[in-house]
Amino acid sequence: VEKVLKDLADDGFEYILCDSPAGIEKGAFLAMYFADQAVVVVNPEVSSVRDSDRILGLLASKTQRAENGERVKEHLLLTRYSPSRVETGEMLSIKDVEEVLGLKTIGVIPESGDVLNASNKGEPVILDGESNAGQAYDDAVARLLGEDRPMRFIQAEKKGFFSKIFGG
Repeated sequence: VEKVLKDLADDGFEYILCDSPAGIEKGAFLAMYFADQAVVVVNPEVSSVRDSDRILGLLASKTQRAENGERVKEHLLLTRYSPSRVETGEMLSIKDVEEVLGLKTIGVIPESGDVLNASNKGEPVILDGESNAGQAYDDAVARLLGEDRPMRFIQAEKKGFFSKIFGG
C-alpha cells in the first residue's frame, strides 16, 4: 500500500482517496495507516457512531502519523440523515454525533433513494446535480478543499397548509 501511495504521489496526484470497508479489519487498517487526513463516514445511529468512535481511536494511535507523534486530520461526514426522523427522536441529531465524536461535520448527506438508484446504475450520485444527495456530496467535497459553503438539507421540510390538510 505504501509503495502504491508513494508512486501516485510521485506521479503528481495531490489527493489520493482510500476507501475502506466498514468495521475494524485489515482493509480499514491498510486504508488508514498511511493517511494524512481521514473522512469518517457515519450514519446518525448509535451503533454507527460507536464504530466510528473506535475508528477515531485507531486513527489517533495506530497510524504512521501517530507513531511519529503527529495526528491524522479528521473530518466527519454524516450520511443517511433525515431531519424529520431527528425531530421524532428516531435518529441522532448532527449536534449529538459531533458531541460524541468530538468532530465538526464537513457534510450532511440526506437520506435519499437517489443514492441507491445511482449505485444500481453504477454512477456516482454526485454527478446528479438535481439530487439533494448529489448536491450535498458536492458541498462536502468543496468544504474539504477549503471552500466555505452553507450546510443544506439539515432542516425538516415545513408542510404547507394544504399538505397538512390532505396529508401530502
